[in-house]
Amino acid sequence: MLQAPRLERHRPRAHSDEAELKFRTSQAEHASLRNRLREQGATMVGAYDEENIRFRPVRGQQVTLRLRILDGGPAGILTVKGRARFHRRVKIREETEVEVADARIARELLELLGHRVAVTYHKHRETWRIAGIDVTLDTLDFGSFCEVEGPLEEIEALARRLGLDPKRALKSSYSDLAKAHAS
Repeated sequence: MLQAPRLERHRPRAHSDEAELKFRTSQAEHASLRNRLREQGATMVGAYDEENIRFRPVRGQQVTLRLRILDGGPAGILTVKGRARFHRRVKIREETEVEVADARIARELLELLGHRVAVTYHKHRETWRIAGIDVTLDTLDFGSFCEVEGPLEEIEALARRLGLDPKRALKSSYSDLAKAHAS
């Protein structure tokens, strides 16, 4: 089982719709965003390192599997994501997450079931929370990003208050960006 501090930093979600805006930023913009978040009354929830392993769909499945290992494991989070749909620039996907006590064994089970790794990428994530909305400042090998995730009807307004233009939101997933970076 994950330790309590880790759970606070990343809370697995039961089946729900995830609505998010993702922005390419810089480390300097991360510093500005931190200041704006504090000014808006956000609380820093935590920071951690992740290893993200995305698996290829099996037999035409319309879902994506991701195994996320937090701070080197051994525990992790297994996530199933449905197809992305968009409302303006907001990406919406069905998502279900479950904790796994041993990510290495979970990966072995998935591979025995025929799932093959499509891409692996590492991320440092800092999470802030304000009024039920999570704002993450992410640093990956291929750049810095900010995600604003929460209720569909509220995330665009918060993004604007933080100085982020929803029209600039990326549609690409981190997996797509990692694959593009690797080629």
